This record gives sequence, structure tokens and C-alpha cells, in this order.
Amino acid sequence: MVAAARWWATKARQFGGHLVARVRPGERAQLRPWLTPAELAIFDAMHVADRRHGLDVVRRLRQAGVTERDVLAAGLLHDCGKADTGVLPRVVWSLGQGVGRWVPSTAAHLRGLAAPLDRLARHADLSADLLAAAGCPERMVDLVRYQDAPRDPRYGALLKDADEAS
Repeated sequence: MVAAARWWATKARQFGGHLVARVRPGERAQLRPWLTPAELAIFDAMHVADRRHGLDVVRRLRQAGVTERDVLAAGLLHDCGKADTGVLPRVVWSLGQGVGRWVPSTAAHLRGLAAPLDRLARHADLSADLLAAAGCPERMVDLVRYQDAPRDPRYGALLKDADEAS
């Protein structure tokens, strides 16, 4: 019962954060010195909620002592494959995680939801593919591709934990 209440509280916080997400100009300016132009373009193309979330993940990684640029960039850009997915498909997807896969499977039959739900299902691979196409380092691409089932022995779990906490 406690785990279910914690899950709902997390999802409510994420929903509220999605609705009010902002990236201040100064926050974006701080990225310029350590991102490549291609990475910065990917960041700028992300949904504002995913940009905010990426910044929050980077903050948590830094708090955990991470200083390696590729790991921080992976944390920042790990959700870039979600593209312009809005709040409704994200709510449906989250309900599927908490209630059962039947929720997004059923909702995918509604007009306009199939493509964004598919994007959410495949976002780790889509994100990794975008980063690879932009010439990002293989380690960064792998951290993003395996974000849900980390393979990197040093930073994989740290990235996953920072993602889930943000």
C-alpha cells in the first residue's frame, strides 16, 4: 500500500512538473561550454519538460560526484527521443506502468495516441539513435540506450537513479 501511494505521489509530482516546466536562459547558457553544437541542437529540439528533467538529472548526477562530461551529457539528453510527446500520452504511459500494459495498448486505438505511445515505448533506442547520428561518443550512446537496464558498471545505475528521482 505504501509503495502504491509513493508511486502515485511521484506521478502526480511529475505531471505537475510537466505542466509548469521551464528552462531559464541562464541555465541554457551554462550548457554552451560543455556541449557540442550538435548536442546543444538536440537539447533545443527537446520538449521543454524533457529539457527541464534533463537539467534536473544533471544536477543530481553532479550531487552524486559525477564530473565526466559524457555521463552528464547522457543525463541531459537521455529523453530526446520522446520528441514533442505531450502530457496525455505520458499520463497514459505512466498508468500503463502502474496499472498494467493494457492501458496504453487500449489507448493506442484512440486517434492520435498510437505514435506518441510508440515513441514512449521506444524512447531509449530513439534517443540513443539520435545521439549516435549526431556523432556523440559511444559510451554516451550506450548509457542512453540502456537507461532502463544499465550495463555501464560505473555510471549506469547512477544515471537510472538520477532519472527516477527527478
